[in-house]
Order: sequence, then C-alpha cells, then structure tokens
Amino acid sequence: MVYPKIPLAQSIIQICLAKGVTNIVISPGSRNAPLTIGFVSNPKFQCYSIADERSAAFFALGIAQQTNKPVALVCTSGSALLNYYPAFAEAFYSQIPLIVISADRPLTKIDIGDGQTIRQMNVFENHSLYNANLQEDASTDNDFKINEAINKAYTQKGPTHINAPFEEPLYQTTRAITVDPTISAFAKVYKNISIEDIIASTNLWNSAKRKLILVGVNEPHEIDEEIIAVLAKDPSIVVMTEATSNMHHPSFLTAIDAIITPFKEKDFIAFQPEILITFGGMLVSKRIKSFLRNYKVEHHWHIDPLRAYNTFGSLAHHFEANPNDFFNQIVPFTKIVQSDYFQKAQAIKNSRNAKHKKYLAKIPFSDLKVFEIILTALPKNVMLQLSNSSAIRYAQLFEIDSSISVYCNRGTSGIDGSTSTAVGAAVGSLLPTVFITGDIGFLYDSNALWNQYIPNNFKIILINNGGGGIFRILPGHQENKIFNTFFETSHCFTAEQLAKMYGFDYYTASTSDTLNHNMAIFYSQNQRPAILEIFTPTLENDKILLQYFKELV
Repeated sequence: MVYPKIPLAQSIIQICLAKGVTNIVISPGSRNAPLTIGFVSNPKFQCYSIADERSAAFFALGIAQQTNKPVALVCTSGSALLNYYPAFAEAFYSQIPLIVISADRPLTKIDIGDGQTIRQMNVFENHSLYNANLQEDASTDNDFKINEAINKAYTQKGPTHINAPFEEPLYQTTRAITVDPTISAFAKVYKNISIEDIIASTNLWNSAKRKLILVGVNEPHEIDEEIIAVLAKDPSIVVMTEATSNMHHPSFLTAIDAIITPFKEKDFIAFQPEILITFGGMLVSKRIKSFLRNYKVEHHWHIDPLRAYNTFGSLAHHFEANPNDFFNQIVPFTKIVQSDYFQKAQAIKNSRNAKHKKYLAKIPFSDLKVFEIILTALPKNVMLQLSNSSAIRYAQLFEIDSSISVYCNRGTSGIDGSTSTAVGAAVGSLLPTVFITGDIGFLYDSNALWNQYIPNNFKIILINNGGGGIFRILPGHQENKIFNTFFETSHCFTAEQLAKMYGFDYYTASTSDTLNHNMAIFYSQNQRPAILEIFTPTLENDKILLQYFKELV
C-alpha cells in the first residue's frame, strides 16, 4: 500500500481509520496532497472528490446527517478553507458531526506576502467544538489534538477543525508506515435524572391541566412508540410536531401555522400551557415562537443531552437526557390528569382541516396548490429533503406520510447548501430521495449538480415562481424595481440547460394536469437522476397563501 512520506499526514490518516472516520470528502488541491494520497490509496476509506468547497462541505454534511458518524473534509490551504464555513456553522447548530482537516503552510510562511497563506488557525473558532492546531512533525501532542478533534465530533455532535501544516515536497510516498500514533478511547458519559428532579417534575406534571409538548428536528423512529402512545392518550397533553420531527400520531397537531395563525387573544390565552416541554432541534414556525414569547410559560423544560436554547425567554429547566430516557424515568410517576385541553385542541384541528380542504379545492394553480399535489403524490418510504425559505414553510401546512423521513438544514436556516446536502444525504442513506426546492435556492447551489456520485433515483422537484416568492408575504412588500431586484431577485432562468449539462432527465409542468401527468413519468424513470420544474404565477402566489390563513377562521 502507498502512504504519504510526511509523518504528520500518516498520523492523521491512521487515527481517522482507527476511530472509524472512513467517509472522506476531498476538495482537490496541492497542499493537501499528502492527505489525499493517503486517504485515496487505502481501500478502507470511501473517498469523494468535490471541486467546489462550499458544495463539498454540505455534501459531507448530508452524509453525516444520515450516518450519524463524523465525515472528514479535506482541503488545500488558503481561501478553500473559508468556503467550508456555511456548512460548518450548519453542522454546529444542527449538531451534525463534521471534521474539517485543512492543509496549511508552515507557520514561517504565514503573512509574508506569499499566495494562499491566510491565517487558518482557529478560523472556525466561534462555531467549532475543538480546534487542533498541529505542529509540522508527528508528536504525542499532535496525536492528542487529533484524537480530541475526532472524539468531540462524535460525543458532542458537531464540527471540529484540524489544521495541519505541511512543507514541500508534498507528493513523496513510501511503502511503509513510519509512525505509531497514540489512539485514545472515547469518554463515555451516562447521565440519569436525579431523584430530586423526578419528584419535582412529576409533582408539577400531575397538577398541570395544560401540558404542551413541542417537537423540533428529530431522526425517524427516535422516540419509542410506547412513549408516543402514553403522550397521545393523556387528556391534559397536546403534542405539536413539525415536518422535520419525524414523529407521528393521528392525534398530534402537525400544521402548526394553520392552527395558530387564526387565533385571537382569547384563543391564545385558552391555549397557553402551564408546562411546555420541548425536544429536538430548531423549530420552523415563527408563529409558535411568537405565541410562546408573548404568552410566557412558567415551566418550560427542554430535553437534550447536550444543549438547551432559551428560544422563548422562559426556560426553567434543562434535562440533560435524550427524550426516551427522560420519559421512561418520569412517566412511571405520573398520573392521568382530567382536562379538556386535548379535546379542545382536537376540535380546532378538525375545524382547520375541514377549511383547509375546502379552500384548496377552489384555488387555481399556484405554489400552495402545487405543494398539495406533490406532497400527496410522494412515494412511500422515500427520504424527503426540503430546501429552506418557501419550501419548508409550505410543507409545514400539509400532513406527510409517516413512512417518509423528512430533513431540512434548519441549523442556520440558509438556502446556500440545501441541494448539496440532499445529494450527500442520498449518497449516505442509499434511500430513494426527493428534494423539493425553490428556484433561488436551486440556482444558488447549482454546483451541487457538479457531482459524479448522484444516485440515479435522486429526484429534484423545483418550484420556479420567478424569484424569492417568500418576500412577497413579508411586511414591506411593494411592487417596484427595488423590491423586485434587491429582495425578490426576479429572474427568467430555468433548469433546462443545467439538467442537460449534468445528465439529468428533465420534465416541466405549469398546470395541475401536466403536473400529475409528468410527475407519474418522473417517478417511474430511474435510469438517471431527474428534475421536475414546476412554473407557478409570480404575482398570485402570495395572495393565495395570505387568503388561505384568512379562510381557516
């Protein structure tokens, strides 16, 4: 086998292998040649070459999202590293393990006026769980830092950075390993809820007649079915879930914005919980966040082994446990509390559902109508990836089949890498994958298609309304040149030529009939990845959506 001759590169590669970091995404370059040679030459690593660093980082994020194991990103020195930052920040806030390994010039070459010699050490400091700034030679201190970077990514679920300086010559190889790096074990931490917390919590639980459980981003099947059943049958509990919660029960309230938006003050007061329990990642719904910030909850508990964000300004307790452990320890001490909280919530849900169906039956072809059609027609057991902005918000208004796993980059909520993430997730999971996106997000991340690893059953549904349609429903919208150019980003582009260039099958639709017809073909063909581009009326979508919320009352 071929190894890089530089000992430091050998150490990094050997420690990655020993700790199970075997998915390696490489951005081509020269300074990282020792790492590239070592990773690619070893068949135990699965290596991917992605030229655009920003796309590469989100691609790696998608793989890590699905495997729940760290993925290593390898780049050359200089500005290449900075292009990893959007995905690095997303990994931090979404708690996805990612390890950036950047090649660097030796310290004596930094800031001397030479090319690609930027200050790379600690460049991700504000969002990194650990920064391993290595010295040129292999050493026990370097081994410790490499181990720590990998351990933190595993145990604290987030991104870390290893910065490795290499001096030329970079391409020399050897047939024998010349280092014996130290491999440290993972620190396993087991946390139980204290008996004092159990007693205090269950006393509050057993006296509260209005308990709201609000669920953000979760992995599919993460919550035990037995726990779901317990929560669903308690008349004092209402469970609200988002599309990305991947948590299902017929009694749960799923379309949160449809439930909340028509509320008057008396409705907010009646719905205000005594106890709010949250778990999972970031929430999409602005309306539920506004409600809980304006109508403060006295007892807000957040359940997460690592982090607790005070999203509503009323966090009372952070239970450092996963939700299954929390409920399994608490539920045996709880009792059913007689209440009409659940019953009233169900009445609201049924009323909203009836008006939802009535309104959708009469609206013309538009973004809202398109989402009704495409979400209803999704094949069972696929992975659904959603881009940010309009796509995730429209999807929140509909029930998605429980066999479908749903993901979206909600850590930073940016549009910059949704397509690349979806491609990486498809590669990492091997599931048939459908990615729903808007035109601006798709065009912004079009280099995601510059990727030789896209599976043939990867499908993109692109809703093209000629600009950033979400800005039309925000306060301050005016139909003028400033708005159209600097907010909505009006354009006349389509995906047709991109599809041709990158070898995608391409379909279009601009009516319900053509959408239903071409969507059937779109799903039946799996010889190549495919794009279904749907054209909707730019000037009508916002009016139809705003009227939707008015007619739910």
